[in-house]
Amino acid sequence: MRDSAELTVSDALLEWYDRHAREMPWRTGPADRAAGIRPDPYRVWLSEVMLQQTTVAAVRDYFLRVTTRWPTVQALAAAPDEQIMGEWAGLGYYARARNLLKCARAVTQDHDGRFPDNFEALLELPGIGPYTAAAISAIAFDQPETVMDGNVERVMARFYDIHDPLPGSKPVLKEKASALTPTSRPGDYAQAVMDLGATICTPKSPACGICPLREPCQSRVAGTQADLPRKTPKKPKPTRYGHVYVARMADGAMVLERRPDKGLLGGMLGWPGSEWNDDPTERAPFPATWKILPGEVRHTFTHFHLILRIWSTDAVHRDVPKHLTVVDKHSFRPSDLPTVMRKVFDLWRGQ
Repeated sequence: MRDSAELTVSDALLEWYDRHAREMPWRTGPADRAAGIRPDPYRVWLSEVMLQQTTVAAVRDYFLRVTTRWPTVQALAAAPDEQIMGEWAGLGYYARARNLLKCARAVTQDHDGRFPDNFEALLELPGIGPYTAAAISAIAFDQPETVMDGNVERVMARFYDIHDPLPGSKPVLKEKASALTPTSRPGDYAQAVMDLGATICTPKSPACGICPLREPCQSRVAGTQADLPRKTPKKPKPTRYGHVYVARMADGAMVLERRPDKGLLGGMLGWPGSEWNDDPTERAPFPATWKILPGEVRHTFTHFHLILRIWSTDAVHRDVPKHLTVVDKHSFRPSDLPTVMRKVFDLWRGQ
């Protein structure tokens, strides 16, 4: 049982949330919740998958496009893979898109189109880990699960003045957050903590003067809030190199290849190219008069930087290898390419 101080914290945060909750297209706000409107588990799940490693600002338009085109999990499950991957282009972390389809189809086929309403059952679905299962359980079904993202970790580290660095301190921070999670309105509470971290208890220059938890916050009392949370220094990212080959057919069609389902940009269409390593082999995908373009494309992934040199050829006839994909000029949309491949196209077009 939580003590009175912990009850005061959750009540204060919910009171603040009722007045200051952020408006988001996937969120059922506190006023609607009070009026009996329930969150749509499909929209909660979709938003949580999109928001992994991605900002709210970046996700908003993608979410609106996807839910307009596929308003239910059954509609999403029935969509062709290439349409989903095309809509996802630019969001990054493309394994999420592949798991999105797997999960939508599992929910449709195995659960009659309804998301399970508890943490354990949600964990069994493709692409749903502990964080996403907790978020869906709490936000969509009001289960008292503890939702831990970077915002929540920062709030807990400061509220309890915890100086042990992340990621090693994650278990302690979750234990603290669990102790504060109420059994009443846990979904609203989970979103309240995240909103607090995103709008007031921000990484730099936290607005402690207007924080609803300013009085009991231990780091504010100690004057250490700006230094928290501490983080273990990251190792420098290595740089890899590669070659890509942009070929345009005589009729304006473009020559692409679909990357393997596993690995970076899995399942996405992109330009044929070399391996990405310290010393990539320059080997064109088929015989043609190739010329190297001036300049290079730079892109940063989670674990490494990438520098690509671009080769180009025009007026190719339709005798390209069968493993490549020829996309008609009227069907080719640069926006369907992942970001790094769109950068290649932009440089090629500029030349």
